[in-house]
Amino acid sequence: MPLAPRVTVVVPCRDDAPFLEACLGALSNQTRVADRVIVVDNGSTDASAAVARRYGADVITEPVIGIWPAAARGYDEAMADADIIARLDADSRPHPDWVARLVRAFVSDPSLGVLTGGAEFYGGTPLQNLLGERWYVGGGHYWIRKWLGIPLVFGSNFAMRTAVWERVRLRVDRGNPRIHDDLDLTIRLRAPDGVRYDPQLRMPVSARPVQTFSGLSRRVGKVVTTFAASWPEGAPWRRIDTSATASREQTAWAPEADDWAAGYGR
Repeated sequence: MPLAPRVTVVVPCRDDAPFLEACLGALSNQTRVADRVIVVDNGSTDASAAVARRYGADVITEPVIGIWPAAARGYDEAMADADIIARLDADSRPHPDWVARLVRAFVSDPSLGVLTGGAEFYGGTPLQNLLGERWYVGGGHYWIRKWLGIPLVFGSNFAMRTAVWERVRLRVDRGNPRIHDDLDLTIRLRAPDGVRYDPQLRMPVSARPVQTFSGLSRRVGKVVTTFAASWPEGAPWRRIDTSATASREQTAWAPEADDWAAGYGR
């Protein structure tokens, strides 16, 4: 990977213009600005596409409604010229050093393939925000790692090398809008992909998912749907059996010896 890798941020969006405005504003104020921002318009009927264009983002249309179809479409588009594909959602408000932290992590660790972090919920009551951070997202990281052996990739706050997406893009259930896109992606990954969770890489996100019981239960229920759709790939014994194959495949992003400097950006 070059010392100045190209970073493309993918933002799936459907009828979320006010949130998207704040998100893109935060992206434009990064200490290390992304080389490209792709907003995937997933059938919006509001001003989302206009907001994206006003901030200079590339607007890509995905007609199949669902976060996974939209996110995957964005990742495919980013492959053309990105070394690192980063992802957040329209209601994310990245801290000013978010992109810079991603770049430092990937440049300084050639074995790192996917980096994900936690959440800081905003807009809810103190209890809702706490439950969202500790139980909804934090619990997901804990239990998914116990089951799959790698951290859960949190869809509102992660980045991956383009080579990782190239490996799994035809394996994920990208056309299924009824599953968790981030969990489905996690299921397709293996330990040799270099998946790491950084608790200090935190992302402010809206508390909307945890503000109603129906909304929360629907999202938790999608965990079962996602494992069912991908079974048996999500089974621990299956993952152990295929780890050797994944290890052999995981060589595409290793840099040349003169292409990396330890401690870059520290």
